[in-house]
Amino acid sequence: MIHQFKNNGYNIVMDVNSGSIHVVDEIVYDMISLMEPLVKEGIRDADTIKAAVLNLADARYSPEEVKEALEEVLALQKEGQLFAPDIYEDYVFDFKNRQTVVKALCLHIAHDCNLACKYCFAEEGEYHGRRALMSFEVGKKALDFLVANSGSRVNLEVDFFGGEPLMNWQVVKDLVAYGRSLEEPNNKKFRFTLTTNGVLLDDEVLEFANREMANVVCSIDGRKEVHDRMRPFRKGQGSYDLIVPRFRKVAETRNQMNYYVRGTFTHYNLDFSEDVKHLADLGFRQISVEPVVAQPQDDYAIRKEDLPRLLSEYDKLARELIQRRKEGRGFNFFHFMIDLEGGPCVAKRLSGCGSGTEYLAVTPWGDFYPCHQFVGQEKFLLGNVDEGITNTAVRDEFKCCNVYAKDKCRKCFAKFYCSGGCAANAYNFSGDINGAYDIGCELQRKRVECAIMIKAAESDMEEC
Repeated sequence: MIHQFKNNGYNIVMDVNSGSIHVVDEIVYDMISLMEPLVKEGIRDADTIKAAVLNLADARYSPEEVKEALEEVLALQKEGQLFAPDIYEDYVFDFKNRQTVVKALCLHIAHDCNLACKYCFAEEGEYHGRRALMSFEVGKKALDFLVANSGSRVNLEVDFFGGEPLMNWQVVKDLVAYGRSLEEPNNKKFRFTLTTNGVLLDDEVLEFANREMANVVCSIDGRKEVHDRMRPFRKGQGSYDLIVPRFRKVAETRNQMNYYVRGTFTHYNLDFSEDVKHLADLGFRQISVEPVVAQPQDDYAIRKEDLPRLLSEYDKLARELIQRRKEGRGFNFFHFMIDLEGGPCVAKRLSGCGSGTEYLAVTPWGDFYPCHQFVGQEKFLLGNVDEGITNTAVRDEFKCCNVYAKDKCRKCFAKFYCSGGCAANAYNFSGDINGAYDIGCELQRKRVECAIMIKAAESDMEEC
């Protein structure tokens, strides 16, 4: 599978199955587009291919240029860097039979919140149910379950999530201490993370987080007017002025590493690149601003007609990021961070985050769900901390969730980068975890293209 695109002056060719990326001149770009349908038909005879591309020898290209370009393309094909076969589909047949090893838990430490964010899928922290705080005993059982079901895996992850987890701060601290007590006797290492809206963030919390939390996620949407519109307190006043100095202190005391500010853009701020720039101007260097996931009837939902504007915004943001890096004031934007040389293992590229199998959400009363976005949907209740996983049918369904189980993913050039996307979004918009969220897919494809273009630009900067 070949994907070709032009961005910011670069002609880019992706050989999807081999993972090879080529920045090429116009004649090679045009030649590959002519050759791909022949290769798809199984035509590999050199003379036939030569005859097919001879029409490139027109006013634009001389016969000598065509010959040289063809030799270059055929050499890449011979090296397996162009028109590579798909060798991964057979790999997924084993997924249902593989042993389930749990490696991460999302602990809903608080089904309660001190903000009233308008787009919150958790309904102000309640998750379609009742307000509740997780007890230490429930959290302890969850950590015991994780250790017992993690097999030989050493590194385990626990995310403290909400609602707002700082509303149950003592239990967070107690569970971290308990987790540390489990490490040496069980040959495990816990990586704790914290997601917070910043309202209760103080020096005591920050000192503990800097000592014990591998990552801190700070929720902020960008410009003051954008943030305060969507993330107010329950009485309506905005939270921007309160949280910004606290989050800046997080970034500074963590040396601009191992944190990120995480925002959400909606129909009301389609110019979201301005929010990313605003966060960078505040001094943040690790930034994620992501599209809201909402039902079509919500006034803030992203609509199909918004897509051209949003795709243009990603291009604009990519160019801005390149310019700032040239000027020595760059930042990382989460969706543009792609590792072209290493990256996730094949299993991760094919099956994504592992929700429902390797990764589970735990409610305050100890129920297991595939991830935080499924909490409250009883169809997806997997079990609990006392009995373990009892709904093995749903677990097995998630085991088989991969890019080859999704018709739209099979044909998509971005499949090995997004790994099939979010199962919850697919279910909420198509009724099937193996379906697709079409708007999200369009945005993901653009983000992949921009990320690859940025890599090309960075390569040019290194050569200068």
